[in-house]
Amino acid sequence: MAEITAKDIQKLRQTAGVGMMDAKAALNDADGDFDKAFELLRERGQAKMAKRADREATEGTVGIYVHEQNGRPVMGVLVELACETDFVAKSDEFQQVANDVAMHVSWGNPGWVRREEVDETAVEKERELIARQAAAEGKPEQVIDKIVEGKLESWYEDNVLYDQKFVNADRFDGSVGDMISQLASKMGENISVRRLARIAVGE
Repeated sequence: MAEITAKDIQKLRQTAGVGMMDAKAALNDADGDFDKAFELLRERGQAKMAKRADREATEGTVGIYVHEQNGRPVMGVLVELACETDFVAKSDEFQQVANDVAMHVSWGNPGWVRREEVDETAVEKERELIARQAAAEGKPEQVIDKIVEGKLESWYEDNVLYDQKFVNADRFDGSVGDMISQLASKMGENISVRRLARIAVGE
């Protein structure tokens, strides 16, 4: 029989939205396997399949990256990566992803974390600039809207953290948003970058 800790029970309780005794019974029946226990609760109609995004993320960690040049720090990044439980926040994988995102921010220097946070004024300004450039290049008026939408998509990919391609493809080949989503699915929790700060000498 696998050893079942109070943290295991707490994690299953919060993920499945069940009581302590139900979580403990499911873990016992699944011999300590979290995924099997969760499936058992689903089969028994006990698990509440709330969307992860709707669950409150009040725990987390701060990812840190410091870039040095000639033996002195010249850039520092802090990233708050939020999750639902202390159990996940303390895991090595969660903390590694937080540090990876901080390292990425040092390179990508995003203006926003998600698209919905982008200032609409900035979007309209970029949209008008692209349209003027296309017109100046003699593009037909009927295709300018498509050109604008295509280039605006690239602009998001350059300026929004979740849309940026992660800088180290050997570690993760995809966008930062995809990396966060994959971690959330693996951990079974609502995980997101809440805020970030980047300071560089001379900028």
